[in-house]
Amino acid sequence: MVAPADPADGPSTGLADRLPPAGDTLTPMATLDRFLDWVADSGLTPYAHQEAALLELYSGQHVVLATPTGSGKSLVATGLEWKALCEDTWCVYTSPIKALASEKFFQLCEVFGPEQVGMLTGDASINRDAPIICCTAEILSNMALRDDQAFSPPYVIMDEFHYYSDAERGVAWQVPLITMPRTQFLLMSATLGDTSEIQRLLAAQSGRDVVEIASAERPVPLDFSYRDSPLQTTVQVLLAEQRAPIYIVSFTQRECAELAQALLSIDVCSPTERKAIGRAIAGARFDSPYGREIRRFLAAGIAVHHAGLLPRYRLLVEQLAQQGLLKVICGTDTLGVGVNIPIRTVLFNKLVKYDGKRLGILSARDFHQIAGRAGRKGFDDRGSVVCQAPEHVIENKKASDKAAATGRKARSKKPPPGTVVWSQQTFDQLVSRQPETLISRFRVSHGMMINVLQREVEPAGYRFLVELIARCHESEPRKAELRREAAELFRALRRAGIVEPSRDPVTGRPRVLVSEALQDEFALHDALSLFAVDAVLSLDPTAPSFALDVLSVVEAIQQDPRAILIAQERKVKGDLIGRLKAEGVPYEERMAQLDQVTHPKPPKPLTDFLLASFQVFAQRHPWVRAGDLAPKAIAREMAEGYWSFEDMVRRYGFQRFEGLLLRYLSQVYKAMVQTVPEQARDEAVLDLIAYLRTTLERVDSSLLDEWERMMGLAGPDEVERAGETYDLARDPAALEARIRAELLALVRALAAADYEEAARAVHAEDPEAWDAERFEAALAPFLAEHGRIVFEPRTRKRAHCIIRPSGHRQWSADQILVDPDGDNLWHVAARVDLNGVHNPAGPIIRVWNLGT
Repeated sequence: MVAPADPADGPSTGLADRLPPAGDTLTPMATLDRFLDWVADSGLTPYAHQEAALLELYSGQHVVLATPTGSGKSLVATGLEWKALCEDTWCVYTSPIKALASEKFFQLCEVFGPEQVGMLTGDASINRDAPIICCTAEILSNMALRDDQAFSPPYVIMDEFHYYSDAERGVAWQVPLITMPRTQFLLMSATLGDTSEIQRLLAAQSGRDVVEIASAERPVPLDFSYRDSPLQTTVQVLLAEQRAPIYIVSFTQRECAELAQALLSIDVCSPTERKAIGRAIAGARFDSPYGREIRRFLAAGIAVHHAGLLPRYRLLVEQLAQQGLLKVICGTDTLGVGVNIPIRTVLFNKLVKYDGKRLGILSARDFHQIAGRAGRKGFDDRGSVVCQAPEHVIENKKASDKAAATGRKARSKKPPPGTVVWSQQTFDQLVSRQPETLISRFRVSHGMMINVLQREVEPAGYRFLVELIARCHESEPRKAELRREAAELFRALRRAGIVEPSRDPVTGRPRVLVSEALQDEFALHDALSLFAVDAVLSLDPTAPSFALDVLSVVEAIQQDPRAILIAQERKVKGDLIGRLKAEGVPYEERMAQLDQVTHPKPPKPLTDFLLASFQVFAQRHPWVRAGDLAPKAIAREMAEGYWSFEDMVRRYGFQRFEGLLLRYLSQVYKAMVQTVPEQARDEAVLDLIAYLRTTLERVDSSLLDEWERMMGLAGPDEVERAGETYDLARDPAALEARIRAELLALVRALAAADYEEAARAVHAEDPEAWDAERFEAALAPFLAEHGRIVFEPRTRKRAHCIIRPSGHRQWSADQILVDPDGDNLWHVAARVDLNGVHNPAGPIIRVWNLGT
């Protein structure tokens, strides 16, 4: 079915062709007329609120756009981006999540052309000098803190602006407002609530009027209903009423998978629809441990969507949904944040959410943000929002109906103790309530301090931070608290040698600079990073376990991935109980020992050192909480065994939250790169960093793959990553560590007889690339003679890997294959060629021989 043209969607292509010739200028109204002509030529008629917002923007006013989901806020944003292009200047679009930034990036590439659009997310940097930049809010916030105001973007679009009130991240939405007085802002959300105070402060600080464009009218009206039937029955009724696609909202990842599994018992798709899905997923990779289950769900027209999935699986679900192939999506509320997936019906499985501290009824903002996804203009006359009654209510209804049929009295079930219960009245109140008023969440962190101290122009340094606190949207008493916190942070950084006093070379005035001894990537974006620096420098660099201990320090300052730690503890307890039973240990003693078991942690002496050191650190830094340090051994355990990502997932049963493990390892890798001081980076530490990088890159590169397909690029170096100017060839230690890590990943795959994985471990575009069959055939004589490859810590020593320069930006590498007999005559011979590339994505080793 082809949807009729709709101004909520906006045209998709052709706008770049209407740009004025280089050097020509248009008046603001002529620019707007040209944009509206493009809209009209696409068969669209803008809504009144879209025209009003565009007129205010082109008149130079800030605009707060508070209109429902699906009402065409994106078209208004495109109009402002067009204005920037016509004026030969630039514009920044910000979002709360990387997924939304990447989706907007690809959409704008279609509208304006790939050469006009770039993206910055922290993980990827693509075409960063483009006039239209898509980025996360934190990226823009850091730019605003570090850069001269003269280079501030003339236009900024802040999507999902209700995140201003987020307790942890809201500061990133406020910083640009108080540091970019010359910038014109477009602030957008469907659930803003009362923003009058924000508007007043923005107008006062920028000298520019703020206009609110608000509308409660939805292009697609919603109907609301409350159901007390079992979930499968509710879904079957909705399917029969042609109300698919259905988005079933849960607030835990486990529940999403359980619901998807339960729905396999009903027919969601017809045989014809299943065949269409089969064709659509035929070329997709499902090679992770959870891949088989993902494929099984998708084949039935059912999907799961949450942050625990690998990014490539989430992207696949979104693509299938956009093609209309999925009937039911079981997702968390992450799907309610901006990701463009067509939904006809939103089905709340419950109205209770854990907010990080306690279970409670959804806020009105959260409810409307999710419910607003229902209904697609051009496809649906109406959208539906359905809420399931609590499970005990549904069970009581079934029992009552059964009792009425048999003439018996039904027994009513009560909800489990401590359960937060909702009712139809709760649902009706959420439907009618307006979103809560946005609250300022400004705070000062180490990362903010480092950013302002690295400013190269006035106002800069600590004085600029004090000015920033004065401008923020907090109350005067709270500003006084912030000034005290900033002073404590500054003294801590100076004691640690992170900052040092200096004088301005021009004025001679005293100023403070970040120490030049720190590496370029050094960052303190976590409150505990300062402790990590102290702890790493306190370790014994001559100890055999030094590199692993550094890794443990970095892991200890990461937020606990609770699902992973729970699974680790469960596995450790299961193994222990099995062993104790086999040894005949009495039940009471077994239980006593189990009470002492936790998830794996670093060796006890190191754990004790970290906890004791942190107690002292916390006394000197009162803003740090005693429970913030959390020793754990997730990455350390992987590194000790040189496990693959799949090894770790299968060992502990992480299948349903592979994405959580990927995200955690990514955070550890970034912290190793950014936080570990240069003087602590010996060869073993560099090897660990390279191991983590290789592990992450092997698991998921869906974003860069998508970009390469769009641009038709010849090689991965044309896709810039964060730190695009970094040249691997000029960093011999890091280069050798990366080559060793890639060779060891290949040997690990060969030792496990995983020849498909071995084929993926080498350079993908090598004309001599080895496929699985070639690896298997080449290794057969070795296995016939020796039985197996020995892959143990002693066999992974540097002595077994020889790397030599072989030409301009070229190297040869030989990795010995250790055999049980100690002959060690076999090796993997590889080449590395960095001509024409600087820091390429994917494996860089090109195997040319496997033999003696």
